[in-house]
Amino acid sequence: MRAASIAALLACVPAALPAQTVASRGDLEVVDCLLPGQVRQLGNRTYLTQRRPTRTTASDCRIKGGEYVAYDRADLRSALNVWLTAAEAGDAEAQANVGEIYERGIGGTPNFEAAALWYRKAADQGLSRALFNLGTLYEQGFGVEQDRLTALNLYRQAWGIRDNDLLYQDAVTRQQSQLRAELEKKIAERDAEIATLEKQVTDLEARLKREAGTANSGSAEIATLRRIVEQLRAERAASEQRLTSLGTARTREPGASSALPTMESTLEPRSVSGLKLGRYFALVIGNQAYTAIEPLKTPHSDAQRAATLLKDKYGFSVQLIEDADDVQMLRALNELNSVLKPEDNLLIYYAGHGTRLKTAARETGYWLPVNAEAPPKDTFWVPNEQVTAHLGRLPARRVLVVADSCYAGLLSDDPSSLFLRDPGQVSLDYLRFKLPKRARLLISSGGDKPVLDEGGEGNSVFSRAFLDVLEQNRSVLSAPALFFQLQSRVKAAAARSGFDQVPEFKSIKGAGHEIGDFFFVPTRTR
Repeated sequence: MRAASIAALLACVPAALPAQTVASRGDLEVVDCLLPGQVRQLGNRTYLTQRRPTRTTASDCRIKGGEYVAYDRADLRSALNVWLTAAEAGDAEAQANVGEIYERGIGGTPNFEAAALWYRKAADQGLSRALFNLGTLYEQGFGVEQDRLTALNLYRQAWGIRDNDLLYQDAVTRQQSQLRAELEKKIAERDAEIATLEKQVTDLEARLKREAGTANSGSAEIATLRRIVEQLRAERAASEQRLTSLGTARTREPGASSALPTMESTLEPRSVSGLKLGRYFALVIGNQAYTAIEPLKTPHSDAQRAATLLKDKYGFSVQLIEDADDVQMLRALNELNSVLKPEDNLLIYYAGHGTRLKTAARETGYWLPVNAEAPPKDTFWVPNEQVTAHLGRLPARRVLVVADSCYAGLLSDDPSSLFLRDPGQVSLDYLRFKLPKRARLLISSGGDKPVLDEGGEGNSVFSRAFLDVLEQNRSVLSAPALFFQLQSRVKAAAARSGFDQVPEFKSIKGAGHEIGDFFFVPTRTR
């Protein structure tokens, strides 16, 4: 096959090229080329447009009747002459090219200030290359004041990343922490230098008073020291101002997110009959007081009861967040990475609004933070893909998501519940088999349908059933066993309200599930 293919290919190529068509190295080099203007007709008038700059091969430039510098191409002045007219006329690509010419240096010396000016002109028009190039100047402090946060934001825009993207938020947080530490160190150093110089001034003034007749020579030294002190004070004030502005900076709108409650990370690992289960953590979110859409009635009480029960009866370290905006929700998920270890267990409980958007190709579910706007304005919604992506990167071995919201079943599109059966009492053999496997599981209050907010005597129907099962449990309880017990309760309670609500149990596709399980182990039985 291979020989036949090569023969067929060779049969398509002439035996030899005419000598005049053989290209030289110089013909194939890219040059800054000025193409002739175009002859255009406007009514009865014929006119010639301005020459057009482009980057192409020397051969192509000649063929098109263009002009380029055949010798001394390292002299960037010739390249600047090609692009400057178009850049001054507002062409973004030309402006970026002019910026690059200045950055490389005309006559061997870079002009970073001029480069930044031209990059900014092109960046203001949204040219990604200019945004990136300008970011590199800010990152290194060339031609502009060094500002890694500004550089990061420019890179984000160049790469088309949204400002609420988690990776961007993570990078901003790291840069802010690093910059804050650098500024605090610089302020401390300036304080020490100022104190040392002021002491020198004081000692020198005292010595001059004791030594009559030497005041003139000493006065000049004192004046020099005081100028240095003032310069250091100015540097310190600039650093202090930068530190203050850093503390109030916002990476996105709307509004500032308040600090999140912390999670206890010093738990002792749990075990059952000598089998190690790891530590237990829970992130509990109850969103009720929505600002732009209809508020709910029970998420606060659902979340509070869940947090208390998980902590007191099952020994979880619990982080309870009420009325979280989108940044708080994503930050809470991300910060779990710094707490969890490979053998740990994590329960994520969410009570709040949920919704979906359907396109011709797919359907996407969302958890709605309290700053969410009404559909279809999805700017601040938290898509299920974000939640799934977090679950995939968390180091915990076992993760169970319990979602009490409309369309919660859309968090997983994996119909692997076909393998599901009620395991009943958890045996040691079952534990031995399941514990080494990763688990990414979902228990949702319903499938692709709305669910009840009330009906559970102060809780939602689903929350009441979920928490009652946990409250009444006296032994090791697996996630499937929990689901089978609460499912019948939810269906019956919803039916009494004339509502059809059927909870679902699924593995979460794309999050690294390995047919593991999640186990609730009471620390007390009463």
